[in-house]
Amino acid sequence: MTAGTPAVRWADRLGLGEGIRAVDGRIVLVDILTGRLLSGPGDGTAPLTEVARLDTPLGAVAPVHGRPGHWIAAAGTGVCLIAPDGSPEWLARPEDGAATAMRMNDATADPQGRFWAGSMSYDADEGAGSLYRTGHDGSVTRVLDGLTVPNGPAFTADGTVMYLADSAKGVIRRYPVDPAGGLPGAPDTFASFGEGSPDGMTVDDEGALWTAVWGTGTVHRYRADGTPDRQIRLPASQPAGLCLDGDTLYITSARHGLAAPGPLDGAVFAVRVEVPGPPAAAYRQGSAA
Repeated sequence: MTAGTPAVRWADRLGLGEGIRAVDGRIVLVDILTGRLLSGPGDGTAPLTEVARLDTPLGAVAPVHGRPGHWIAAAGTGVCLIAPDGSPEWLARPEDGAATAMRMNDATADPQGRFWAGSMSYDADEGAGSLYRTGHDGSVTRVLDGLTVPNGPAFTADGTVMYLADSAKGVIRRYPVDPAGGLPGAPDTFASFGEGSPDGMTVDDEGALWTAVWGTGTVHRYRADGTPDRQIRLPASQPAGLCLDGDTLYITSARHGLAAPGPLDGAVFAVRVEVPGPPAAAYRQGSAA
């Protein structure tokens, strides 16, 4: 892999590839609308391996600390635990019975081991979405509402700052977070987009934010002070999710919604970058320790 030049990983072309994470020395990701949790084999030309399949859309997962093979997931209308055999145990379904049909979207664990997940309507109705926080005790609490298409969130290493994109609004907001109580404060606007939509995000070891920009075929890096730093261009128009595995940036893309997808739309890409990033945080069930 040449530094700065994206390379295609694995043979699959996904419908809506997102939620990519570096977990326990491997890469996992989802194909949202098919409900599949997938893992990338060491052979970068082989197909992705199916880890689990739900009968509902699957937005993103995080590993469960101390329980190998277990995942917490933003799926369907809520949050569930997925056992090694793929069976779900629902913690809550807060979007059941909503006025418009809803599904969970992107999600991540924070450094303190809580799980944060956004919801959106299938038709991306303005203001219909929310952000939910799952505590160590499994309780699921709505912490933000009035969102349209929430993506991310992504946290700084100490958990005191959360970045959250509202893709439909073309904006990334930066929230202060009380790391002890897990409450987001009043946000400021970190970045705005006149073209394309910010989507999946991750924070590197310098505190800089990477974001996929749907519709532009690009990934952007912003320094911690909000200064645009660099862009990577991809041979796919809809980059969606990303993660850092050391100094390798992995990027998912999507074919969904394209009238005439190109040969690399829906592919997963990898590119070497100068600043590494940490693996995905785990959800800590029952304890913050």
